[in-house]
Amino acid sequence: MKKFLVFLLIVMVVLAGCSAPPAASTPSEKPTAIRLPVGYIPNVQFAPLYVAMHKGYYAQAGLDVSLDYSFETDATALVGANELQFAVVSGEQVLMARAQGLPIVYVMAWYQQYPVGVAAFQEKAIRQPQDMKGKKIGTPVLFGASYIGFRTLLDVAGLRETDLTVEVVGFNQVEAMVGNRVDAAVVYAANEPNQLKAQGYAVDLIRVADYRQLVSNGLITNEKTMRENPELVRRMVAATLKGIEDSIANPEEAYEISKQYVENLEKADQTVQKQVLADSITFWKGQRLGYTDPKAWENMQDILLKMGIIQRPLDLQQAYSNEFLP
Repeated sequence: MKKFLVFLLIVMVVLAGCSAPPAASTPSEKPTAIRLPVGYIPNVQFAPLYVAMHKGYYAQAGLDVSLDYSFETDATALVGANELQFAVVSGEQVLMARAQGLPIVYVMAWYQQYPVGVAAFQEKAIRQPQDMKGKKIGTPVLFGASYIGFRTLLDVAGLRETDLTVEVVGFNQVEAMVGNRVDAAVVYAANEPNQLKAQGYAVDLIRVADYRQLVSNGLITNEKTMRENPELVRRMVAATLKGIEDSIANPEEAYEISKQYVENLEKADQTVQKQVLADSITFWKGQRLGYTDPKAWENMQDILLKMGIIQRPLDLQQAYSNEFLP
């Protein structure tokens, strides 16, 4: 009888173990530390990264991500040298780097549309690219995504820089326009126009994206990381895309989360900053988030060749990949 009871007890324990829900798995390894350069100061436009960090999407992917607000050119060089595995940069940086032999690859498009434009007060009557002829146009710098966008609009209009006056105004486009130093300024479409409208100015905006598709901000890695650790790339892409998806679906939540990462966002003009986020979201949306369009790469290479920034065509299929998208 005792033997039977012992046997019955063992059977019950085994059956109970089979029917119990599986225990939550605990990672056996430390999360992979990722220092991610993003090319600008803390800003609500980085909301998807803040969301992915705050909601644990990177942690769930086994990643410990910290943001590095440094220059795009520095970040591109570090990724190319495999000193960093990832960075967020604009498309022209990829082609410029590959032209110099750096083996970087663009693996996820964040912006589906190029976010640069030319802004002007309505009384200036600068509403399409050809209207810039004979005008004084302020540009923050003579390089980078904003300058590429400006030159693309000139190309669309069949204009050269000698057909107008170009003045470098730094990142003080609002002040330059309000002070009447320039007739129009090269801007990020989600940023300066909203600042001007908040001050009561009526503004026209010529968006590059309305005339030509170019590659904008996205996630890069290098060929070594792709080859030796493709699963790391896949996890980084998937977690970042979750942050983008959440920010698009719930901008109010994304904005509140951003307050924890952007100093003084709480004290800024909330209407302006929320509109900056809303306008940024319009540039992130697409039929397939993360997808990079071959035509955008062809257009980007074409303008860089015309500007003399790169000297010969590159093998564009080596410059980007869509294979790591979920």
